[in-house]
Amino acid sequence: MLCTVLLALAVLLAVAVTGAVLFLNHTHTPGTAPPPVVSTGAAGANSALVTVERADSSRLSILIDPRCPDLADSFARLESAQASEQELLDTLADQLPRLLTRASELQTECMGLRKGHGTLGQGLSALQSEQGRLIQLLSESQGHMAHLVNSVGDVLDALQRDRGLGRPRAKADLQRAPARGARPRGCATGSRPRDCLDVLLSGQQDDGIYSVFPTHYPAGFQVYCDMRTDGGGWTVFQRREDGSVNFFRGWDAYRDGFGRLTGEHWLGLKRIHALTTQTAYELHVDLEDFDNGTAYAHYGSFGVGLFSVDPEEDGYPLTVADYSGTAGDSLLKHSGMRFTTKDRDSDHSENNCAAFYRGAWWYRNCHTSNLNGQYLRGAHTSYADGVEWSSWTGWQYSLKFSEMKIRPVREDR
Repeated sequence: MLCTVLLALAVLLAVAVTGAVLFLNHTHTPGTAPPPVVSTGAAGANSALVTVERADSSRLSILIDPRCPDLADSFARLESAQASEQELLDTLADQLPRLLTRASELQTECMGLRKGHGTLGQGLSALQSEQGRLIQLLSESQGHMAHLVNSVGDVLDALQRDRGLGRPRAKADLQRAPARGARPRGCATGSRPRDCLDVLLSGQQDDGIYSVFPTHYPAGFQVYCDMRTDGGGWTVFQRREDGSVNFFRGWDAYRDGFGRLTGEHWLGLKRIHALTTQTAYELHVDLEDFDNGTAYAHYGSFGVGLFSVDPEEDGYPLTVADYSGTAGDSLLKHSGMRFTTKDRDSDHSENNCAAFYRGAWWYRNCHTSNLNGQYLRGAHTSYADGVEWSSWTGWQYSLKFSEMKIRPVREDR
């Protein structure tokens, strides 16, 4: 219809133009040649022809196409787009009920999963608590066993003295029976020290590097001995103090040890294992922040791979119990866990905690302490990847100093 209207307007315009030409010719050239003749006619089935015959017998033809091809193409495209949109709307209308039903089903499943997750979380917490209790009982049993063996040995010694004989073989056999035997009161003259307490009891009272020869590591190795803290005799196995040593290392490095004994270092899991399987050990952790604040954590029982036939295969699991101190406990939750490095994942997280938190530790899922993390020098924006002891400074403060050291549990304690 629009094209018809445009055709009519075009015809009227042509007639008007022609009339104006006739009028001008008639006005300016009176008495001259006859005026032009205007005629219309059909040029084709779908077009109209307007012809103007001038006074000089020349003709001007105007062809008007009512189909308006440009507009027709535009209308066709619009109609096609409208049809596509309508088809899409019809499809969405058909799918909407199914989508709403599926959304409702997913919401129901999500609620069920949340309830199940809560139940599993409660069960896991209960298991962790029970595990901690069992570990503490085992540690206490080891202590009682060591005390019993020592008492039996003393009785046998007394009997042998009464008979005027030397110490029998029976006591040595009793002392070898448990995994962690009783601790003798000191080194015999000429015997080799098994740890820093033996070094102290042999008369050495200065901090420094000494050679020790654990029972299950006869080749021996060097350690740094702290002879001042709480009576001395502490064997240091970890120290952070200036960030000079890279602690983001793999399994082999943490098994064998690295760093300088007088500075930042990790003694090595196989050496810590050799030390702590000789007898019952305690752990002391010294901490310092960048404002010169200090704190400590003490654990009355500590060991690495205590109940392992193959400690490396088992991942050198941690045993720790009986906390006291000023820093708060940030280690008991790691008890029972295997050691994890960036290239050997033994934690309970979907991710590798060592890789994620840039350290190596007895991670669970993931940690409350991370003393082998990055040396970030105080407050930091990243989360829990520094030298962290969360119960004292939280998860976004990297400590200035940490030192972990062990000593046999003394009989007078």
